[in-house]
Amino acid sequence: MVSRHTSCLSSKALRSQCLNRRMPQAAFSTTSRRNGYDDTIQNLKIGSHTRVIFQGFTGKLATANAQESIAWGTNVVGGTNPKKDGQEHLGLPVVGSVRKAMEQLKPDATGIYVAAPQAAAAIEEAIEAEVPLIVAVAEHIPIHDVMRIHSMLKSQSKSRLVGANAPGIISAIGRCRIGFQPLPTFSPGYIGIIAKSGTLSYETVGSLTSAGVGQSLCIGMGGDVIAGTNFVDALKVFETDDDTEAIILVGELGGTNEEEAADWIKNYNKRVSNPKPIAACIGGFQAKPGKVTGHAGAWTGLGEGTSEAKYKALEAAGVTMVDHPAKFGGVMKDILAKSGRNVKKIEQSAAQARRGYHTSARRPALYATRTTSPQQRRSLHLSAEQNANILKKYNIDVVSKPEDHQSSHYLGISPHRVNRSPSIIAAPTANPDQLHQRVRRFPFDYREGPSPEAVNDAMAWLQLDAAPPKAKAQAAELIQNLWKLYTEKEAIDAHVSLSLNPNADEIQVYNPYLFFDDAAYRSNQRQADLHALRDTLSPTEQEAEEAGIVYIPLDTPQPDGRLQASTQTPPSTSSLTDGEPRNLVGTLVNGAGLAMNTNDVLHLRLSQPPYSTANANFLDTGGKATSQTIKTSFKLILSDPRVAVVFVNIFGGLTLADMIAGGIILAFKEVGVNKPVVVRLRGTNEEKGQEVLAKANLPIFAINDFEEAVKKVGELANGGK
Repeated sequence: MVSRHTSCLSSKALRSQCLNRRMPQAAFSTTSRRNGYDDTIQNLKIGSHTRVIFQGFTGKLATANAQESIAWGTNVVGGTNPKKDGQEHLGLPVVGSVRKAMEQLKPDATGIYVAAPQAAAAIEEAIEAEVPLIVAVAEHIPIHDVMRIHSMLKSQSKSRLVGANAPGIISAIGRCRIGFQPLPTFSPGYIGIIAKSGTLSYETVGSLTSAGVGQSLCIGMGGDVIAGTNFVDALKVFETDDDTEAIILVGELGGTNEEEAADWIKNYNKRVSNPKPIAACIGGFQAKPGKVTGHAGAWTGLGEGTSEAKYKALEAAGVTMVDHPAKFGGVMKDILAKSGRNVKKIEQSAAQARRGYHTSARRPALYATRTTSPQQRRSLHLSAEQNANILKKYNIDVVSKPEDHQSSHYLGISPHRVNRSPSIIAAPTANPDQLHQRVRRFPFDYREGPSPEAVNDAMAWLQLDAAPPKAKAQAAELIQNLWKLYTEKEAIDAHVSLSLNPNADEIQVYNPYLFFDDAAYRSNQRQADLHALRDTLSPTEQEAEEAGIVYIPLDTPQPDGRLQASTQTPPSTSSLTDGEPRNLVGTLVNGAGLAMNTNDVLHLRLSQPPYSTANANFLDTGGKATSQTIKTSFKLILSDPRVAVVFVNIFGGLTLADMIAGGIILAFKEVGVNKPVVVRLRGTNEEKGQEVLAKANLPIFAINDFEEAVKKVGELANGGK
């Protein structure tokens, strides 16, 4: 294993004196013998020694990011652009290909700063060139491109991927950033972080910095369905990292990675005499069922745990759970002390490191001048009739209802998030009450298709291995036909229910469920025929999508505790009944993870006496919100007559707090805000944002502390002032 800071590892007592002058013995080796993708995990240990290149180096985003990262201390050695081979940019060499960069610049890592349509090819080029660490920040890369990439990664032992759709990876100790994290928030210290959500990770970092314990290594897992680096990968790094004294996990609904992490932590706590303390936060308790909540992977599939299940699994493993990341600073100091570690010494060491630690004072203006936002990407569901027509083209005939007294089974193709591959999904019943508990996934390689072993295992689990030969052959053929549909139409899920007719010795297919990846069209103009089948959007949906906003009205709580399902279009004032609540909270948040967590905490704090309120919506402006985006968000929120107060909760990364403040003022002028507004601005340019709001002299409650802001929201929603 190659250390980030070899000169200091011989004596832990000298660590605090070496934080700002550590030197490695060598960079990562790309020629050492390894056994597979898992053996690339240690490539995540970036630091001052890490030589970084940028793919898409001369683009605006890469240029701004490189300038900021270099000023912070990142060892950027150049970048690539096929059209500018041999030129210089920012005083650094530009070469025509990643392979050429490996020969001439000898990088340890590459940051991919190209748009989603080009991102998959850029990642593949980096894998083929055997770059040790590949960081992909782009969102909306089609899932089939991602699965193909992971098929490549699993067949090699040189390259490790972080992302996609992730803020990247950053060593606060080694001053190495590969991503777009807000640098002023970070400080060197001893807490390792792995997070699905960028904004929740920034909240976490801010809390640790305020508490004086800082961060060692922060890894953005990303919010896609399949991630290049997951929780268990990061835990393995943190376990052996002498710079990490404690660990934080930030998760959310979707997949089973949190449960896998819980199993690893249970084993870790048993086999290690003094394990590093671990804390975690989970988002998505209040997410609307059936909706993709901002992040592409933020939905719960069959057999996958809810946010509550993830929380309980981690808690049972001995993890200290918090409900909001602003609490992490105090919690980490507490559990460090309980574990027998010297918290005062850790604080003093982190403080000494900060004295020689510099961050860029200003973010380049390129971020602020962006005037358009990418359209919102939605996953694509079609009607039952449309699904049946598509299946028929793949020799799969659907019946409306199977004959009575036949056995039922469930079969399909679905992503296996932990295995990073497609899988056959199967259950020996199609009964909705039993399906979630009895479904299993049987993974296979994307480039090879369903293997005989996966097919046989799935057939056995379906309890069709003893079926008549004709029925077994039909089921095996069905798997192959579903796989062909799955790849050709770029589905996320392609499932059907089966019935076995014992008299005819054959199977019938019914109740199809097809779930397509709209990013294939949005990012790469593929699957235009499927995209054309989308339902006509309501005016509210259309306006949100065009502005790049994820806006989901939430269900209305009823007096008897039931939920009344809302449509995507908020109700009109005249449609509200006398008993329907009019004191709900409208939320405006940047980042899907923070938006989910904000709704979770509002529900937790305000649904009980002395308050009696609930959330009206989920609204994520995205990571690059503009003043116009904020204005449109207010318009969408206030179109819902149930809203009594608006809560703006922004933690700025790429989003600038002063720009958000300008958008709020614009909304007051042009939308006509007639409800009280509570604003919490943190992160990049937060002081400027607060100053802008103060000078506007508007009825805005600007509150920095999250708990105080939530309390004020509750008071205002319930008739207080």
